[in-house]
Amino acid sequence: MNKMNAFGLPTNIILIADPAILAVDIIDNNEPMIDLTNQTAIAIGPSPEIPNNRDYTKIRKTVYEKLMLAQTLLPKGIYFCLYEGYRSLSLQKILFNTRLEIVRKEYPHWSPDDIFTEATKIISPIINQDGTNNIPPHSTGGAIDVYLINDKGESLDMGIHPKDWQEDNDGSLSLTASTFISDEAQKNRSLMSSVLEKVDFVNYPTEYWHWSYGDRYWAYHKNEARAIYGSVYN
Repeated sequence: MNKMNAFGLPTNIILIADPAILAVDIIDNNEPMIDLTNQTAIAIGPSPEIPNNRDYTKIRKTVYEKLMLAQTLLPKGIYFCLYEGYRSLSLQKILFNTRLEIVRKEYPHWSPDDIFTEATKIISPIINQDGTNNIPPHSTGGAIDVYLINDKGESLDMGIHPKDWQEDNDGSLSLTASTFISDEAQKNRSLMSSVLEKVDFVNYPTEYWHWSYGDRYWAYHKNEARAIYGSVYN
């Protein structure tokens, strides 16, 4: 059985704003972004988080190619659906601050540092706790939030839909390895994980839907010398 830390996470999980992640150098390779509205291979869900979000369908070219390759490894009749790709820093700030307030209300006796760390379990900050600027994975175009659908466009049982992440107060349902979901959901997560890992994506273990390539989190876990994607827009 995995040992748990003070935040209810297995001790081997490195959080997205951990100093080890932030220490990874970035040299952007200037790879172009692909807008998934201009293709039909990968399904796209409705605009997440805010109305008229026209950026969420954009991802880096290699990320798109790898996602298409991973889809060919899925069983017949099962496909990926993109919940979100690129996310602006302004939207990222709103979402992180919203999560921070949820955690603050849930654990009013916690210290500011502990509240901040808990919030990073589920979303990356744009300003680190020490005041330095952060580069969230979604702002690089290298991160994708995805889930599985059938050939009718219906979501498979994934335990919790990505759109409901703010309702998972303690994060127990969002954990990739959650044991608080159905056997079918665990099976579907395992399937999705297996094909994405085969094409070199890295999962953020506190969010089954979040996978990335080319960002700092990916570089750290792949023992790469540097990340190849930095922020692409504001």
